[in-house]
Amino acid sequence: MFIQTEATPNPATLKFLPGRIVMGSGTLDMREPAEAERSPLAQRLFGVSGVSGVFLGSDFITVTKSDGEWPHLKPAILGAIMEHFMSGAPVLAEGSAADATEDGEFFAEEDAQTVETIKDLLETRIRPAVAGDGGDITFRGYRDGTVYLVMKGACSGCPSSTATLKHGIQNLLHHFLPEVREVEAV
Repeated sequence: MFIQTEATPNPATLKFLPGRIVMGSGTLDMREPAEAERSPLAQRLFGVSGVSGVFLGSDFITVTKSDGEWPHLKPAILGAIMEHFMSGAPVLAEGSAADATEDGEFFAEEDAQTVETIKDLLETRIRPAVAGDGGDITFRGYRDGTVYLVMKGACSGCPSSTATLKHGIQNLLHHFLPEVREVEAV
């Protein structure tokens, strides 16, 4: 098994590409070891000293470190990923599911058409680019011209995430929907 790695804009996060499907649908973002009970793969990764976050995407895994240097952590992480896939264990524990994307959404009923367009733009133009950097971004709400988004994986805590939100996503949404004045991370 050959696992490729890619740097992300977040220096504390590295993207691992195992060459196979990781999550058939949805994503899973775990920021602490207690959340890893949902995934045997994440449990293995949190077992590596220095790992502080695991994000499972469609065909990639991003790992965030709290301390240590990548040249020292990377072999242990690669080993944990390889062991997991070679064992045949499932990525998700039985009865577990991907993160829900529509829980806690908020917007006024009269903004439903605007929200539909925002979600379409997120799905077709923004999420694929963000996934390329090892993360994900999901809609949380819309109120008074402000779009609220949740950043996951490599995007969560990334030094360039504010620029991505303010200059990239905000400008794109405003271009298609002039009523969108601001984008905020939740």
